[in-house]
Amino acid sequence: MEFSLRCTRCGHVPSQTAKQTVCPKCQGILFVKLPELDLAKDWIDKSNPTLWRYAALLPPKPQYRITLGEGFTPILALEKHLLLKDEGRNPTGTFKARGLALSISMAKQFGINHVALATAGNAGGAAALYAAAAGITATVYMPESAPRLNHDEVRISGAELVLVKGNIADAGERMKQLLQANPEIFSLSTMKEPYRVEGKKTMGYEIWEQLGRLPDTIIYPTGGGTGLVGIWKAFHELKELGLVNDIPTRMIAVQSSGCAPIVKAWRRGDAEAEPWSNPQTIATGLQVPHAFGDYLILRVLRESKGAAVEVPDTAIKQAMQDLGRAGIMACPEGAATLAGYQRLLRNGTISADEETLLIMTGSGYKYPSIELKHS
Repeated sequence: MEFSLRCTRCGHVPSQTAKQTVCPKCQGILFVKLPELDLAKDWIDKSNPTLWRYAALLPPKPQYRITLGEGFTPILALEKHLLLKDEGRNPTGTFKARGLALSISMAKQFGINHVALATAGNAGGAAALYAAAAGITATVYMPESAPRLNHDEVRISGAELVLVKGNIADAGERMKQLLQANPEIFSLSTMKEPYRVEGKKTMGYEIWEQLGRLPDTIIYPTGGGTGLVGIWKAFHELKELGLVNDIPTRMIAVQSSGCAPIVKAWRRGDAEAEPWSNPQTIATGLQVPHAFGDYLILRVLRESKGAAVEVPDTAIKQAMQDLGRAGIMACPEGAATLAGYQRLLRNGTISADEETLLIMTGSGYKYPSIELKHS
């Protein structure tokens, strides 16, 4: 089955048989285009309780697939019309496992021996562990301020960890020096290769399969935005395959008020976001001052008639406690979706009788140092 690539900005179609980063013509983000699929056959492998149940819609060839059991996470009911997808059940404790499973599999398929990644934390741990499983060398650039468990994941995998003062943007600048001196090393940074979004899109397939429909609203914690963009890509692919007639879902991005470049751009009506100066938030995965895929995130919000909302760290901490009392150990990024939902209910953007799905991107067990007020 043949897959092809297409630039999301200029439409250029580069070779899919050679490793690709961004569009060689305009430096836009490359997407994988679906192959023709015979829906008369059983294209979902229902015996496989991982994201690889959708292997027919994913580009790695079978012999190169690297898996640690990622995907097919449960959807839980919080209230009558409020649902939560718990991505903390993934290997390494977050949704990052999905994207890195796909990008490392494709790196193996292309014969890449050394990968590098600039990360706010969780993606670095996932990249290092999946690379170890594939027998690929990994170098991870990460802020010193990232949770200690993220540091430990990289070190225990045998990957090289380079700690950087500042945030993910500073980590990216340091990584550029490595890549310039060693062009054979391949970057897996967010949206700068075509395959991490392929792993994240499987959340969209799962939502459709598990619910038997598409929800009215999805609230997604947005740093780099790969998951939000990936889910929307999956919904369009389901429509292209004739499996849904339309896409009723509004996509809503939630960010911390200490780092909200997408919210600011959405409110202004801008097509791209300006870098956020001095980003500060307890939700380190949201501490992304400038998302490379900003134009795609904003495009999805507008296409879906969605919205963007910011919430303060105090509301995120309260949401972590609220979810804990519902039996869910939430990461701060995921808890931000509940805080965002509560704010959107108050201002009338969302009504209590529409089906809303929160994406809980990771486990709170990865953030043992966050101090919460207990009552």
